[in-house]
Amino acid sequence: MRNPITYILLLVLFGLLVLIRVFENELFYDPYLSFFKNDYLSMDSPRREILKLSLFTTLRFVLNSAISLGIIFIFFRDKSILKFSLMVYIIAYVILMLFFLYFVTSPRQEDYYLFFNFRRFLIQPILLLLLVPAFFYHKLKT
Repeated sequence: MRNPITYILLLVLFGLLVLIRVFENELFYDPYLSFFKNDYLSMDSPRREILKLSLFTTLRFVLNSAISLGIIFIFFRDKSILKFSLMVYIIAYVILMLFFLYFVTSPRQEDYYLFFNFRRFLIQPILLLLLVPAFFYHKLKT
């Protein structure tokens, strides 16, 4: 049986992920938040400041990643899993940010849906949803 403090820490960390999502309009510069809530497939790309957008997207990714890594460590208490997860997050950031910058600097309507999905991996803790079940499965097999 796990310590009650472990459950409280997990609750706080998941709560922080929720708070980032709830207050995303106030915390981060992202003109694509409202753009993708509308009928974006028939609209022109919104005006944006590329450097500011990239920095705020990076900030959001770092916040989500740090919280996610905390959750992974609390779940598994294994430094090798934490190191592997950190490498996955770093590699994912580099690859996703390259695609993100390509789509931001050369917006085309036919690429909006693909851009929407690449952007989603940067601003949402989707990697956490992929890594936790994978590590549970790995633990079961070893």
